[in-house]
Amino acid sequence: MNTPKIESILLDSAISPELKNIAEKVYNQERITSSEGILLYEKGELGYLGSLANYIREKKHGSKVFFNRNFHIEPTNICVFDCKFCSYSRLLKQKEDGAWQLSEEEILNIVRSYDGKPVTEVHIVGGVHPKMGLHYFAELIKKIKAIRPEIHVKAFTAVELEYMCRKAKVSYEEGLRILKEHGQDSLPGGGAEIFDETIRQQICEDKCTSAQWLEIHETAHRLGMPSNATMLYGHIEKFEHRIDHMNRLRTLQDRSKGFNTFIPLKFRNKGNQMSHIKEVDVIEDLRNYAVSRIYMDNFGHLKAYWPMIGRTTAQLSLSFGVDDIDGTIDDSTKIYTMAGSEEQNPALTTQQLVEMIKQVNKTPIERDTLYNVITDYSNYDFSKEAQTA
Repeated sequence: MNTPKIESILLDSAISPELKNIAEKVYNQERITSSEGILLYEKGELGYLGSLANYIREKKHGSKVFFNRNFHIEPTNICVFDCKFCSYSRLLKQKEDGAWQLSEEEILNIVRSYDGKPVTEVHIVGGVHPKMGLHYFAELIKKIKAIRPEIHVKAFTAVELEYMCRKAKVSYEEGLRILKEHGQDSLPGGGAEIFDETIRQQICEDKCTSAQWLEIHETAHRLGMPSNATMLYGHIEKFEHRIDHMNRLRTLQDRSKGFNTFIPLKFRNKGNQMSHIKEVDVIEDLRNYAVSRIYMDNFGHLKAYWPMIGRTTAQLSLSFGVDDIDGTIDDSTKIYTMAGSEEQNPALTTQQLVEMIKQVNKTPIERDTLYNVITDYSNYDFSKEAQTA
């Protein structure tokens, strides 16, 4: 999908003065306000938004698209919380209704199954199980690092961490220190949902608050543990709630500089208590990525999670500000497949992912969790791998 250059927008007399003013700010690398962010949602047409977002993306990263070689572990989907949008979790009493709980040995065997494979990250998230606490997971991480010392452990949403620390009767700082000392390297961005308290009360009132989520991430950043940030969009929230959410993250990033990437997550309506709410369309997905890239000026990266939105939309998103499409996944994760995402068995080989990126004239870059470049695949010959295999 082609979008006009930002320079042509600045010269277009048909563009309203208020939208042209935003374009001038973007062109001059100036921060837009929250009211301007809302205006982008309300008045910005898709081509206009794509132009601004793509301009920022190319300024930051040129044609590069990042991915990593990772795998997911979900210890359990048993959860003490009852999020209305969640199709994934089961209460303890629902053990016979699609619930699972992996043993420690089963988890460690998943790690062992990647012996000799060039994965760089293990992503560990799951339900909040009342009997799998802080010290259990600290010891588990220690054992994972004993099997694979060099792997980056990205683990536990702020929702999981708040419960762990509360049950262990330790502060967030003490809990995070314990996990870090046992080998945890960073935090994922899940559990943020929408920070607006009135919306949060309706969709996930019993889990950690917005303030607690932000405090946990700021504490992690202070301890030298970077993290990601997410936003669940396309349900009962309004545009102003999205901008308020992004503004709280942008404000924290100004202070801590600890976020790696921002990940808008699309609400999917299959098999949950909000199934009556219609999902937004692809156009709104692309608009949301673009506004996110324009507003989140102090975030280095914007990620589209391809297993959730599908490969075609992920490719389109690369023209609307996105520079990261997550990883090869090799994934057993069920959190989005159970909610009706396009990808029911999300796994791509590195070659498939590279080809997907090249099809839209972008440069595939394998990264580690912290966005250090591992391999530039722009001229990579996969046939040589086959010959030496």
